[in-house]
Amino acid sequence: MGRVQGKVALVTGGASGIGLSTATMLAKEGAKVVLADFNVKGAEESAATLVDQGYEAKGVFLDAGEEKSVKEAVDFTVENYGTVNVLVNNVGLTNLKKDLDVVNMDLDEWDRLMNVNLKSVLLGARFAIPHMIEAGGGSIINTASMAGFVGDNIRTAYGASKAGVVNLTRYIAAQYGEKSIRCNGVAPGLILTPAAKSNIPKPMMEVFEKFNKLPYHGEPEDIGNTVLFLASDESKFITGQTIQVEGGHYIANPSIADINALMS
Repeated sequence: MGRVQGKVALVTGGASGIGLSTATMLAKEGAKVVLADFNVKGAEESAATLVDQGYEAKGVFLDAGEEKSVKEAVDFTVENYGTVNVLVNNVGLTNLKKDLDVVNMDLDEWDRLMNVNLKSVLLGARFAIPHMIEAGGGSIINTASMAGFVGDNIRTAYGASKAGVVNLTRYIAAQYGEKSIRCNGVAPGLILTPAAKSNIPKPMMEVFEKFNKLPYHGEPEDIGNTVLFLASDESKFITGQTIQVEGGHYIANPSIADINALMS
């Protein structure tokens, strides 16, 4: 209890899944939390649940693709709680029907994902950093993805946008470290959010299980715990890093298992 006691945290995409898990952990460890989401009803209801449990939280509308909306979410946080000490840029979109290979992908989808997945991170930091400087420092945590570290046959825009998040994280860290502002990222693999459980069929889950090095899937709390660590003073000498939270799914050459089977 109290790992982020007295800090003010703004969590984008906070109404459900990884964002809600993160916001809940931050609140339970002493932070005043603002949950910002396009699903404003969900954000407000989730915040109300935290308040009923004895924590401090508020929900606010956020359209992460709109500069004005991002600024308003930061302003709302400052108006209600005085500052922003922790910013969790967690909004992200993907579209398997439109985000295809380079030749066939929908170019409007490319622009949309770059705007929501990458520019929103820039905007969140842009508007929060002046308040963090005034407060004497802060911690920015950006949700990247393992798609930002590998290549694939589809999700070209998603992967490129998340690779941008990884490097933007370094740039923010390099530019504002002297102001005691740290910036780090978290790159999830497959995480069993409610949406993942509803939309990923069992055969596809089994494919992921085949290549995981740990005998289980990730849960939203696995990302929330990582963000909590990066938000707290426990990580005060860590900046510019992106922690891969993916169960060892990507650490081995995928062909080796099949080669070993062939040889045996």
